Amino acid sequence: MSSIEDIILQNDRRGISKLRGFLPSNYCDEAAELIRSHPGRALILTGFYIVGSQAPETDGPPGAYYLGKALESLGYKVTHVTDVYTSFLFRGLVSDDDIIDFPIADAPTSEGYAIQLLDQLQPSIVISTERCGLTAQDRYLNMRGIDISPYNAMLDYLVTNHDVSVGIGDGGNEIGMGNLEAHIPAVDSLPDEPTATKVTKLVLASVSNWGAYGLIAALSKLSGISLLPQSDEESHLIQRMVDQGAVDGYLSERAYSVDGFSLEENQQLLQQLHKLLADLGISGVL
Repeated sequence: MSSIEDIILQNDRRGISKLRGFLPSNYCDEAAELIRSHPGRALILTGFYIVGSQAPETDGPPGAYYLGKALESLGYKVTHVTDVYTSFLFRGLVSDDDIIDFPIADAPTSEGYAIQLLDQLQPSIVISTERCGLTAQDRYLNMRGIDISPYNAMLDYLVTNHDVSVGIGDGGNEIGMGNLEAHIPAVDSLPDEPTATKVTKLVLASVSNWGAYGLIAALSKLSGISLLPQSDEESHLIQRMVDQGAVDGYLSERAYSVDGFSLEENQQLLQQLHKLLADLGISGVL
């Protein structure tokens, strides 16, 4: 694999890589450069509710957690924003003061809360990974086209009311994929009604956790030290979250996997990113 993007787009089961040509070839580097040019406080949004299992999925929170750790090591103040369906996965991992349960409410109330939160925290950047985004019809749809709006806090307003944002997605219905809204329906395996929520820089990946790790690798290149978690660390975190009640969103069941990829396959992905950094002379751990 010759680039971060090659690594995080491998084993593409959804056809997301068919959108790669609509982004810069080094989109992870561009997203990392945007983040590094806006030091201060980062809001990291995540949490995707699997309605059939009545649980959050294992894709999103692990990547958000390790991205937060990487940014903290670079001097950022990090706040994780999600809702009641996912926030419990972060308890005990980060300080309760660094977790925000965004209320599930109507659009005017939600936008008002988002603006108030942005005014209070003054983030320099907002990053979303594997968070369902509103469609042009103001709905939240999963990959099966099922309306899951009642289970989603409207975190989109934190992105649309901020000037600097990064989105990570793997299916077309996540915050940030609105950048490619016109192209997503042309891919048969992707949603006909994708999200409309746009971001400043978009990261595509076969699995959103992998996109977060790709972004961490790009931040590592800029900082000259590896900020990536070790592969066994990530496995332990996935196991922890499943034991807490998270499910594999692809399988819709509690399993030690992410989007149908085993712990070993996720480890291999991280090991490839570590090797890429090592080949560039970059080493070090969190």
